[in-house]
Amino acid sequence: MKKVIKVIVFSLLGFVLLVSLLFGHRDRSVADLTPKYAGTPSEFAQVMGMDVHYRDEGNPQDSLPIVLIHGTGSSLHTFDAWTNTLKGNKRVVRMDLPGFGLTGPFPDRKYTIDQYVKFVAAFLADRGITHCILAGNSLGGQIAWNFTLSHPEIVHKLILIDAAGYPKKSTSVPLAFRMARMPVLNKLLTFITPRFVVKSSVRNVYADQSKITNELVDRYFYLSLRAGNRQALIDRMQMPYDTSQIGQIKNIRQPTLILWGEKDGLIPLESAYRFQQDLPNDSLVILKNSGHVPMEENPEESMEVILHFIE
Repeated sequence: MKKVIKVIVFSLLGFVLLVSLLFGHRDRSVADLTPKYAGTPSEFAQVMGMDVHYRDEGNPQDSLPIVLIHGTGSSLHTFDAWTNTLKGNKRVVRMDLPGFGLTGPFPDRKYTIDQYVKFVAAFLADRGITHCILAGNSLGGQIAWNFTLSHPEIVHKLILIDAAGYPKKSTSVPLAFRMARMPVLNKLLTFITPRFVVKSSVRNVYADQSKITNELVDRYFYLSLRAGNRQALIDRMQMPYDTSQIGQIKNIRQPTLILWGEKDGLIPLESAYRFQQDLPNDSLVILKNSGHVPMEENPEESMEVILHFIE
């Protein structure tokens, strides 16, 4: 019996060693990732004890800038195409949320919505923004509408893009998210991160698989290796899903655009209809050929809707 146990133990150790050799990846420093992902016009600002990676582009005289907030596992780059269009006339501000992109983790490792709302408030104050159009995707959308409830005087208009907040009824969840919630396995995720896991997760949020390029997957993959980000994803996935404020959504008076990908399996259309039902001053637009990240998957089609709403 003891021999059998030894064989099993050594087999498991051998398997872990083999997987580590094949798929183990070291953390990447900000300095290492900067040339590729933080070139001009990227800047860094000290906010809440973190060097926050952000981009502030476009018309500096614009008194009503648009602020863009990305979702879990993503970065400010998910809004690249939108920014290229908007910055001709608007001031466009976007940042890597703590735990993602080049900003890195919260020092206290607390990833509550309230903590993110405080972060956005501190970031906007640092940038001198007292009035804006606020847009957020997924987690970023949940932060955006919670921020609007807390700071209604700052938000002129609100844009919710496949936003989180209502109880989730996902029909499909990215592989990386599922792994980050699994005890033991999530510990391995901090140093064993196969690129195919990242690719699978990106495929999960796109409706049109042909639009997923190697460059796109590389961006998600290498930014996930930023020192501290893998543990941050696990910490974020361990947070209880916060639905405590959904009863307050009816109190948001700002004009709100609800923009949704019809083929979103992570946060299906039911949530879009709930936002439409609860918000007193809203417009709902459903993009038939989009998944969870329409601003990245179908930037031209989604941009048409945005321009109509903000102008």
